[in-house]
Amino acid sequence: MLSTNTKFVNYINNNFFYGWIIVVIGGLGIFTSGAGQSHTFSAFLPIITKELGISSTSISTAYMIATLVAAFLLPKVGKLVDKFGPRIVLISTIILLGFGCLFFGAASNFLMLALGFGFLRFFGQGSLMLCSSNIVTQWFDKKRGTALGLMGLGFALSMGLHPPISNFLIENYGWRIAWVILGLSTWIIMIPPLIFLAINKPEDIDLMPDGIKSKASKNNKNQIYGLTLKEALKEKCFYILAFSFFSISMLVTAIHFFQVTILKDYFGLSSKVGTALFIPTMLAMIVFIPIVGKMLDKFKTHLIISIALLTTASSLILITLATSYVNAIIYSIVFGINNAFSISLFGYIWARYFGRLYVGSIQGTGQMILVVGASIGPIPFAAAIDLFGDPITTIRLSSLYPFFASILCFFFLREPEKMSQLKLQKKHKIKY
Repeated sequence: MLSTNTKFVNYINNNFFYGWIIVVIGGLGIFTSGAGQSHTFSAFLPIITKELGISSTSISTAYMIATLVAAFLLPKVGKLVDKFGPRIVLISTIILLGFGCLFFGAASNFLMLALGFGFLRFFGQGSLMLCSSNIVTQWFDKKRGTALGLMGLGFALSMGLHPPISNFLIENYGWRIAWVILGLSTWIIMIPPLIFLAINKPEDIDLMPDGIKSKASKNNKNQIYGLTLKEALKEKCFYILAFSFFSISMLVTAIHFFQVTILKDYFGLSSKVGTALFIPTMLAMIVFIPIVGKMLDKFKTHLIISIALLTTASSLILITLATSYVNAIIYSIVFGINNAFSISLFGYIWARYFGRLYVGSIQGTGQMILVVGASIGPIPFAAAIDLFGDPITTIRLSSLYPFFASILCFFFLREPEKMSQLKLQKKHKIKY
């Protein structure tokens, strides 16, 4: 693979750093993960519950079970990434995600629906996002926030395009054919760039992270540093991060999952409007993702995380106030800002606090915790809908979780002492 791309890589590097090509590939990966994301399911939820005769609680339970199974497999994916590199794992993930879409479109009962959710969540929301952020992380150090922020634009486009496109496909071709089209498009978008352009890390082609002009020596290749998974699990900051991002993953997923249902059933907005409101969310993400990336490169990370958590709490409150089109648009914009923070941070935090040497294993474990949160998130909202006929109070109470998490991060989240020592050692050993 590398030999066939040598001329192209050299040509690119004569003009700009090849890592930006990797950012584009990562962004495409994040975009195609939309097939396994909650905002896409939101467009399908009303028609699937009606056609299959499954309640909101039952479908949320299927979603939870499948996502939990997927979550506990993610550490294995992280280890595979560390062993074989993200490129091979990405290619395998994309192929299997496409088949998962086809299977989900054929679901005719609760069991098939749960299995379909499992395929889509594991390969889409879990593995694809993990591998996409991992390959970008490997190519950047000082500019990692900016790079991951730009990659996150793929998620913004997914949020803005997948729900309305899905709604269009459902109305014109039916929800089953819609999933066939989603599966085929996944292969078309991702397989060619992964085969012909993806490279695991800059050191593989004698480059350095961030586009530093000096070539990587054999000595420098050995200076990629970071904590092991075992060491990371001994650090207080791992659990603060897990606690905090568990809340974001859980609650953002719940809002994605039920946005159309909440806006339609409790505020009188149509399904078309509910899915269209993902567009202002997308636009807000497009504006704010690069800003968040720059902030991560310039300001203390724990401050940015605290702001992100407060934005999550605000999003939850605002969706309960969407009593008019204006209020709904305000909610969708703030929710977009929230997603700009979360999508940038999800890939950033693991290498930031634990280094990139074993980031696959650490991120896999961290991602497992986040996906567990995502699996649980819709259940309280679904129960409130089915039992009480009104999820508003439940949503407002849930905003307290990210609020308290933000306080925890502000006062207690700091880099592990061992990482600080490794940074100093690298600074003295490697001269650029």
